[in-house]
Amino acid sequence: MPAATRSSTRSLASSAPIEIVQMATKRKAPTSTKAKAKKPKAAQDAVQQQIPPSVSLPCGAAPALIPAQLSFSFDDAKQHLIRADPRFEDIFGKLRCTPFEVLEQVHPFRSLATSIIAQQISWKAARSINHKFKRIYDPSLPENVTDYTDNSATSFFPSPEQVVATDPSILRSAGLSERKGEYVQDLASRFADGRLSTEKLIKATDEDLSELLIAVKGIGKWTVDMFAIFSLRRPNILPVGDLGIQRGVIRWFLSLHSPTYNYAISEDKKGGGTSSKSPKKKKSVSEEEENDNINSVADIERPLTPDLSSAPPRGLPSTPLTQTDTGAPDLPPAFTPSINKTLHKVQDISFVPEPLPEGLSVAALKARLEGKRKIKGALLTPAEMESLTISWKPYRSLAVYYMWALADGDES
Repeated sequence: MPAATRSSTRSLASSAPIEIVQMATKRKAPTSTKAKAKKPKAAQDAVQQQIPPSVSLPCGAAPALIPAQLSFSFDDAKQHLIRADPRFEDIFGKLRCTPFEVLEQVHPFRSLATSIIAQQISWKAARSINHKFKRIYDPSLPENVTDYTDNSATSFFPSPEQVVATDPSILRSAGLSERKGEYVQDLASRFADGRLSTEKLIKATDEDLSELLIAVKGIGKWTVDMFAIFSLRRPNILPVGDLGIQRGVIRWFLSLHSPTYNYAISEDKKGGGTSSKSPKKKKSVSEEEENDNINSVADIERPLTPDLSSAPPRGLPSTPLTQTDTGAPDLPPAFTPSINKTLHKVQDISFVPEPLPEGLSVAALKARLEGKRKIKGALLTPAEMESLTISWKPYRSLAVYYMWALADGDES
């Protein structure tokens, strides 16, 4: 498999140091309730006084971006999956495989930093905090996030050197918790001193990539897998712990082995539908629990679209949901029940599927989906995920993308 070429621009680690005016001597915090209430605004004013636009704007070499190209043949990958399971032919025709068809340059430090910022909060909150974080370094950006629409990889984002040199209290003024501020600065320090770089991330094997990134505070296996799929466009990633993918995989193989199984989507998940159930109240998450606890497609709040089968993966144009401004991956829209025709297509053609792995049966898979037989909070074990998807190798990332489109649904 040919290696991806490096961008012609120089690495972030080789860029000239950027001086940032440090905070003035700290004063004792006022003790009155009224004074405390005004502290966030005072902190924000301090940011703009101590980091003027002339200092915060990028200077020196531009960051090295991950190039907008694949390290493998997309057509070869499609044909491999279609040979493994003919139903993929319809799937590729119904829904674009966005991470591998819509190629864009990626700013690696930006992608990972926004992923950390977005952990355990809604996408709206993530977008707002990420924008405030950027305004620390460029106060000329609009105060209101809705007035800022440039989300390309080449738009403004602070350099690792700038983030490392920032007082933690300033990061907190932008909405980052103390722990998330620590995580982002640890990530920045690794890019600044060369332990991480665009070149190292591109050249690393999947195993080495995991080792490099999990060493960063606040980054776990889920974040590594999302970065590998959506930023590096690695072809053979299987996020075995993602509950959304587990649901999709079970539904994919249930429909292959059970003619009576049908995928359905509830009314409250259809565009324009309303739910008769009250929304579940989100549990509060302590800072200690923030470390990469997102483990399911359901944990990422997405705007519903009028037609989930044909809407763009980034959501409604009026409420864009992109990895650039929220830290969340560009997940596909849910399939509508019309997908059942494709899911049961093999019954009409001469295709004999491989038997289910030992220990799994149609009844067992149905019980897992209904929550009757979970394994330590999961629907499938890593070994079961590996066994079910072995025929997808070495292009499991493409198949996995479509499993997310089967994650939301009801059993029928």
